[in-house]
Amino acid sequence: MEREQYLAAIKPRMPEKRYIHTIGVMETAISLAERFDEDAKKAETAAILHDIAKYADIDWMEQIVRDENLDQRLLGWGSELLHGPVGAYIAESEFGITDADVLNAIRFHTTGRVGMSKLEKILFVADMIEPNRKFDGVDRLRKKAQKDLDKAVGACVRHTLSFLIDTKQAIYPVSIECYNDMMKREESEG
Repeated sequence: MEREQYLAAIKPRMPEKRYIHTIGVMETAISLAERFDEDAKKAETAAILHDIAKYADIDWMEQIVRDENLDQRLLGWGSELLHGPVGAYIAESEFGITDADVLNAIRFHTTGRVGMSKLEKILFVADMIEPNRKFDGVDRLRKKAQKDLDKAVGACVRHTLSFLIDTKQAIYPVSIECYNDMMKREESEG
């Protein structure tokens, strides 16, 4: 499928504000892919489809987790975490996406994970820094993303975990594993 076909397919599945966010993520992901020598078409596809399940019924998403033998730790975490893995399922089952890198970028765009590929990092960062995002520290994250993808990922992970801690929300174990992996990488480089 081409960009316009994907966009037409996702638009009815989300509110206008989320569609605008998706366009911002797509443009940011393409820009980061070009900057960091990644396949821009793969970045575009992953970005367009990354929130396809964001507004899906939670009971249906949990059933997909059970039926498709996805990580059972996802059960009970709600849409914020379910929509990534279920989005990857939809990308594969409805849109015929078979590229594991694209599927993993969609699957882990909210949590990160240990050993993320370059494409996964690009989508993870693009989702957080796209132009419509407005939160304290976003400009600092955008500047980091222009210089060093790994440092941007580390900063985005730290920002997310700090937000979750400050708002007294539980942290999904894969996000903690991602944080620990990023810190080990920074230590080995430092």
